[in-house]
Amino acid sequence: MMLAKGLLIGLSIAAPVGPIGILCMKRTLNQGRRYGLASGLGAATADGLYGLIAAFGFNAAIARMVALQDVVSLIGGLFLCYLGIRSYRSAAGERSAEAGSSSSLAGAYMTTFFLTAANPVTILSFLGIFAGLNAMDASETGLTTLVLGVFAGSAAWWLFLCIVIGSLRQTLNAGIMRRINRLSGLLLLGFGVYSLLNAVY
Repeated sequence: MMLAKGLLIGLSIAAPVGPIGILCMKRTLNQGRRYGLASGLGAATADGLYGLIAAFGFNAAIARMVALQDVVSLIGGLFLCYLGIRSYRSAAGERSAEAGSSSSLAGAYMTTFFLTAANPVTILSFLGIFAGLNAMDASETGLTTLVLGVFAGSAAWWLFLCIVIGSLRQTLNAGIMRRINRLSGLLLLGFGVYSLLNAVY
């Protein structure tokens, strides 16, 4: 039961389209499913980490992250703006050198881990969800199962997304790729500006 709850929480956190989803889809199209999945797993790891902190009530860590929220959002916003601008300016034919691309699977993983972790408000979402499900009253084993479910649910979403988007990769010509790069660049830039405004005001 706790595993099923965790899976649903992980899916609900990962599924909404945001900067991580756009970046994951872009990397899948430009570099293939392995890079898209590595990016998704980075996000899933951050989700699992926040779920772990929320589930086991690491109050000092929660307070520290909330206190640093503006600084972290500022850094994350600047990085998203950088990815967005580079993506918009990139040439469709230069797939391996795309902005938002990564030269290694580890780099793809760490980038999305950082961007996902750069939103400390996420942990408040986990706290609210866990409280609503009365998860805090579960045993230590139950909470561990719940957190593993969160990671698995998030990872399952990214795997599904990469499979679907990857199936389209070979059907897109250079013109379509150029438009996708520009659109994804504008979206990433928009998310970055939004994050910066939240950090400043």
